[in-house]
Amino acid sequence: MSTPRPGRTGATKQKLFDAALKLVGERGAASVTVDEIAAEAGVAKGTVYYNFGSKDALVDALLRHGVDLLAARLRPAGEHDDTEDALAALVDGMLGFFAEYPAFGQLLVSELWRTPGQWHGTLSLLRDDIVSIVKAQMQRVHDAGRLPAGVQVGTASAALFGTLLVIALDWQVFQPDRSLAEVRESVLLLVRGLGPQT
Repeated sequence: MSTPRPGRTGATKQKLFDAALKLVGERGAASVTVDEIAAEAGVAKGTVYYNFGSKDALVDALLRHGVDLLAARLRPAGEHDDTEDALAALVDGMLGFFAEYPAFGQLLVSELWRTPGQWHGTLSLLRDDIVSIVKAQMQRVHDAGRLPAGVQVGTASAALFGTLLVIALDWQVFQPDRSLAEVRESVLLLVRGLGPQT
């Protein structure tokens, strides 16, 4: 039996990710079948099982893959010396990511707060990965005295993550005519307006 070439296997997995993301983003993970994912990807049903073992494993891998991509977009915010530039980089990273992968935003919103959710454990870990990146920057905002009195860094981090996720989804679904620059500026005005008044 021959072993699949890494490039071909990677391309097949990406086709399956893309197909699953489209379908799961539209309808939620629970209602999508392996047959539908395979048909959307243009591959045999057995290809899904060969690459992932099951639909659940595919969705789990898809969630991890998407969050890894998002984290890679957000990490460069830590390279900025100025806290305002770092926050702008976070906003740019999240909005840009969800503009490129709108179905992943739909998947996160539909599965992250589903109770009880089949992927709750995986999503909790992945959410923590993203929020920890945001939290590092919010800690800098706090240390600079720019966080309102009484607001905990953890709360501010979760709030910023949730705000950006919902704004990105709202933009993609209800206001697609708005440009990335317009949405970005609105978010930055909101974030700046929450600081202590001087």
